[in-house]
Amino acid sequence: MSLPMHDELIMAEEFLEMFPETNKKCELIDGVVVTGMASPGALHQKLVMRLSAKIDAFIASKGGDCEVFPSPFDAVLDDYHVVQPDVLVNCDRSKNDGKRINGAPDLVIEITSSNKGYDYNQKTDIYRRAGVREYWIIDPDIKRTMVFAFGEKSDFSFYAFDKSVPVGIFGGELEINISELTE
Repeated sequence: MSLPMHDELIMAEEFLEMFPETNKKCELIDGVVVTGMASPGALHQKLVMRLSAKIDAFIASKGGDCEVFPSPFDAVLDDYHVVQPDVLVNCDRSKNDGKRINGAPDLVIEITSSNKGYDYNQKTDIYRRAGVREYWIIDPDIKRTMVFAFGEKSDFSFYAFDKSVPVGIFGGELEINISELTE
């Protein structure tokens, strides 16, 4: 299969036809296919697994309608953006077609690796514009979590790994201490 030339934009529908199911990490960003992302390390994967499990257990304990999906799982944000966040939480089950989330997830968590600038800059803007309610950037190198609350009045906060981070989409009822998940 040949990919479009770098200056040739494609739409989400075409992207999903090109990559209907894949174990490759690939995304559509601003109409450009992004592939060849490096495999994450052990700490990254441990955090993805433990965050997903902790959030899922909280939802189950409350009998909630939200769903947790670790990467790779597509979220089609709009015609030019299909992303695979490290962890996403979707609270509107009508967005789940069984293969992907169609629309903005409620919570997106990215754990930085070699592409930090991508998570801090491009993805922050993409998620904000798409209507994601809450976006976390977990940075293991500096042991800090940055939390963006998007909406009518956007805000952001920083949390050291040893401080509990309230999950805003759950009204702060769930708090996650990242350092406890890295042990």
